[in-house]
Amino acid sequence: DLLDPSPLDVELGDIAHGLARVARWNGQTNGEHAFSVAQHSLLVDQALQMLMKHPDPKSSLYALMHDAPEYVIGDMISPFKSVVGGAYKEVEDRLQRAIHIRLGLAPDPDEKIRKLIKKADRIMAYFEAIALAGFDYDEANKLFGRPSGFTIDMFELSPLPTSEAQSLFIHRFEELRAKLD
Repeated sequence: DLLDPSPLDVELGDIAHGLARVARWNGQTNGEHAFSVAQHSLLVDQALQMLMKHPDPKSSLYALMHDAPEYVIGDMISPFKSVVGGAYKEVEDRLQRAIHIRLGLAPDPDEKIRKLIKKADRIMAYFEAIALAGFDYDEANKLFGRPSGFTIDMFELSPLPTSEAQSLFIHRFEELRAKLD
């Protein structure tokens, strides 16, 4: 139910399966495989770890799940989200909260974590744009801002097969979840 999603309808396996098959950049990337939202989410978690210097497992889980609603609604490019407006964001936010609750997190991360995840997400968008989507540095700088203290070689940006991205996503989730117990 997109208007009133229930946490009981959310399954980690479905999230991992879906995100491993949703292509970032509308599939317009270099490589034999599409660059998946699952792989992007793992890299956002990695960037958050670098920003926070050993974040707590909950912060990393929020980072890993920052695009989780896309397992249901797909990855819409930002210009399209702007055209659609608030209705899209409302659906996305409802799904995000249901996912968080199902996975044992508060519905929303605190503001500090949310901002750091957004920063990590922009860092990865910058490097993905250059390494995968054909942007030059000037164009990426204008759209995302050049990340300070990060270089492209800090991240593995080769698109993975879906089964590998799915497996790595589940493994990272289980690793973080075990630290919470």
